[in-house]
Amino acid sequence: MQVKINGEKIELPEGSTIQDAIDKVGAPYLPGCVLGLVKGTEEVEKHVNKYSLKTNKGSIIIEIVDDAPESLVSTWKHFYKEFAKGVRWTTSQEVAIGPVQTQLTPSHEKYRYKRWDVLFSLSGFTADSTHLILSTGEHEAVYGAPEENRGVFARVVGGKRTILKLNDDDEIVGVKPVLERENIVKSAAITNLETLLEEGNQIFTYVQVKPNPKSPQSVEHFYALQESGKIRVDYESNTFLGFYALQGLEKEAEHIDQRKRGTITFRNKGKGMGRVYIYREDRVSTPSHNVLGTVVSGMQLLDIAGYGDEVTFQTSPTRIMTLSMTQKEAEEFLQENGVKQIREGLQDDDAVVVKQEPHYTMDIIAQGEVKTLGIPAEDLLHVELYPGAPRSTWYFQKITGLLDSPVGSLQVHFAFPGMKLLMFKDFPKESKGLIPENNPQEVVKAGEIGITNMSRRHIGMVGVRFEDNKEFGPTGEPFQGTNIIGRMVEGIEHLEKYKEGDTIYVARKR
Repeated sequence: MQVKINGEKIELPEGSTIQDAIDKVGAPYLPGCVLGLVKGTEEVEKHVNKYSLKTNKGSIIIEIVDDAPESLVSTWKHFYKEFAKGVRWTTSQEVAIGPVQTQLTPSHEKYRYKRWDVLFSLSGFTADSTHLILSTGEHEAVYGAPEENRGVFARVVGGKRTILKLNDDDEIVGVKPVLERENIVKSAAITNLETLLEEGNQIFTYVQVKPNPKSPQSVEHFYALQESGKIRVDYESNTFLGFYALQGLEKEAEHIDQRKRGTITFRNKGKGMGRVYIYREDRVSTPSHNVLGTVVSGMQLLDIAGYGDEVTFQTSPTRIMTLSMTQKEAEEFLQENGVKQIREGLQDDDAVVVKQEPHYTMDIIAQGEVKTLGIPAEDLLHVELYPGAPRSTWYFQKITGLLDSPVGSLQVHFAFPGMKLLMFKDFPKESKGLIPENNPQEVVKAGEIGITNMSRRHIGMVGVRFEDNKEFGPTGEPFQGTNIIGRMVEGIEHLEKYKEGDTIYVARKR
C-alpha cells in the first residue's frame, strides 16, 4: 500500500504501523511527542469549503455556501481542477470560465442572481458545455442553470478586485482547495506508534522551521526553546499555539510583519513577554510581535496538536552555539557549519569556550566567522539546581543567562579574605516576588548557593559559602531570609581566588 510520511510517498506492506513508516525513511521523531495521522487527500478535501482560483492577474477565493445542494457541491469537487482554463467571456455582470463536461441537468428558467454569486451555467442547455459564472452585479439571466438553488453553490470571498480586472485574454492557471485547520482536524487523529496504517494515509512526525535572519535575538530564543528537539504546547486556540517555557525573557523589537498561517512570533513587550506563538490562521502585524521564522513543513501536525502535547521540531540552519565546548571542539563544530573560528582568551585546544561574538546564530552565519573566548577548564563552575525553589532558581538562571545559554556569568559584588563566601551582584528589577522557599533548616553546607528572599532588604542577592555554617546563609542573612537554590558541584576550591568586580562563569551540572 502507498502512504505519505511528512509528504514523502512510500510503499509499505499491508498491516504496517506508523513505527514501520518512521523506520523506513528515518523520519525525525522524538519519543513521547504527538503524531498526526490524516486519512488521505480525498478524505481531507471532503471537508474543504474554500477554493483558490489563481489567474494571471491574481487569485480569487470562493467559498461553498451552507445551503448549497449536494449535487452542485459534488459536481464542483469532482471537476474543479478542469476549470483551469481561459476566461470564456466577460460582461458588466459576469465572468465566465470553461467549458467542461458535467452530468448536470439544465433548466430553461430565468433566475435572479446577486453580486458575487458563483454558479454553473449550461450553455446551449447541455451539460457538455458547463461554465463557471462569477456574478459581478445583481441581474437576471437564463444560463441553463440547474433548478437546484438556481445553479448557485458558492460565493466570492476574496480577490474581488482581481475578477473586475479580467477580460477574454486572461486565464485561470490553477484551481486548488484552501486547506484550513478545521479541514485537517476533521480527518485526523492523534495516535501512537502502533497504529495500523491504511492506503492513502498521511503521517506527520515533526515540524520544520526556517528562521528569519531579520530577527536574530528572537531566533536565538527559539533555538533555546527547542534545545531538546521538542517543545511543549502551553496554550491552544483556533488562531495560534503558544509556547511559554521561556516567558519573561526580554528581547528588542525586531522584524515586524503580518502573522500569516505558519508564522512564528516572539512577544517583545507587555504581558506575556518572551512567549512564542505559531499561527494557525492569518492575523495582521502588531509592534509587540517579532516575526522569528516560518513553518515550512509539518503545519498539519500543529493543526492537530493540543494543550500539553510535545511536538518534535527541527530548525534549519541549526544553532551555532559553541559555549561549554573546548576550543578544539568548537573549531570542528564551526568547520562543519562553514564558519571560521577566531580564538580569543586562552587559545589552547583544551580551554573551555564561555563567550562567543557575535552571540546570535543569524549574525554568525551572516558574517561567516565567530570569536570564541576560552578560559581554563577548572575556572568554569558547574552548578546543580534544586527543585524546591522554583521562583528563585528561575531568577538565578535568568540573571546568569542560563535560561537560554549553556554558560552563564555572575559578577562578584563582595569578596573578603577569610570570610569564606562570595556574593554576587543583584538585579532588583528581576527579583520581585522572591517569596521564602527552601529555607535552610540546621546548616548551610559548603558550596550551596543562596538567594536573599523578599523578607529581607537586599532581595535578590546571590551568594555561596566555602564552608558549612549553622547560623547564616550564603548572603549573610538569617535562614528565614535565605532561599537555597542549589550547589556548586565542580570548581568550589577555586572560588577564594576571585575578588570584587571579577566575572565568574557557570554551567549546569554535566
